[in-house]
Amino acid sequence: MAKKVVITGLGTVNPLGNDVATSWEQATAGVSGIGPITHFDAEGYKTTIAAEVKGFSGADLVGRRDARRMDMVSLYALAAAQQAVENAQLLINDDNRDRIGAIIGTGIGGISTLAKNVEILLKNGPGRVSPFLVPRMLPDTPGGMIAIYLGIRGINLAVVTACATGTNALGEAAEVIRRGQADVMLAGGSEAAIAPITIAGMIVMGALSSRNDDPQRASRPFDANRDGFVMGEGAAVLVLESLEHAQARGARILAEVSGYGATNDAYHISAPAENGAGAALCMRAALESAQLTTQDIDYINAHGTSTRLNDKSETAAIKTVFGEQAYNIPISSTKSMTGHLLGAAGALEALFCVKAINEGVLPPTINYETPDPECDLDYVPNEARRAQIRHVMSNSFGFGGHNATIILSRYDPQRSAQ
Repeated sequence: MAKKVVITGLGTVNPLGNDVATSWEQATAGVSGIGPITHFDAEGYKTTIAAEVKGFSGADLVGRRDARRMDMVSLYALAAAQQAVENAQLLINDDNRDRIGAIIGTGIGGISTLAKNVEILLKNGPGRVSPFLVPRMLPDTPGGMIAIYLGIRGINLAVVTACATGTNALGEAAEVIRRGQADVMLAGGSEAAIAPITIAGMIVMGALSSRNDDPQRASRPFDANRDGFVMGEGAAVLVLESLEHAQARGARILAEVSGYGATNDAYHISAPAENGAGAALCMRAALESAQLTTQDIDYINAHGTSTRLNDKSETAAIKTVFGEQAYNIPISSTKSMTGHLLGAAGALEALFCVKAINEGVLPPTINYETPDPECDLDYVPNEARRAQIRHVMSNSFGFGGHNATIILSRYDPQRSAQ
């Protein structure tokens, strides 16, 4: 019989705050973490805004020497993981380290490191390229660094499914526990891609908002006047455990990972399938996995990127799956405040879902001002809302046609015993 999987710890570094409490306070207050780009001189770029992490020091985390050897994508991930382990009150020692693993994903990895070293190569020659180039840029390095610093020796993987990465990482980590390969998994995503090359690439694709004169109102999911997403950065890591392991050590259980679905559109490399067909298939797979019906879902944290195509297709997919009930389910996009953390987005949004379950508060979709006839559901506009929540659904969709949906539930000892 497959093991039950629960969540016992949360950690994050993101544009709203460098810890869970601050991030949740800002999210429920409807605060935007978006502003002018400071990581590089963006003069001459069509988009000059992003959702940057603020006040974070890698040197404070691991010391100046080690920080120089890591890209920010690994430093963000390590900070979030350390917070999550502390929040879970998980003591890692020789008795359990071999049964604790990590699945930490990233959409782009150490792109800043790669870009800077390409410049060095072209200007100064191959001998001046950093010896830390390769380990700093690899997408599996964040998980590897977490293992080194925390001393965990279980399964360690990197998931790379573009903007579906964070949710896939959580779902796959839960499956590792269900099949008995680990007792505890650190799962989530990290991203540090606010760099000249990535911003330029997204601009020429037409993906980014150019509302530079009003950055805090630039990310406006489902609003009729949306003009693209805002790049974000940061990390979120959750501690997942088998129910038996959590109970045996007296852990505080925050939520249950009750369902997971993953599909592909097989349609287009960057555009969603027409009418959200792949997304609908994914949501249905998650419901089946959770053994729940559409009537059981109390809240949906949408992918909600603030692009013309995504918001329209996700709305259509929700209607396909939930029918008329879609109009009665509160839906919000926290990307309206955090920007789009790419490979870390799904993990951060799952973290917010856990907080929503425990606090009885739905975070809002800010900047929702002008209704779009094709996006006509309840998007929890502009203000947080009190609600009793049993089961939440969180969606993530990525370039390449990747779709991932996770269902998190209030921990119910009677349901978990079934």
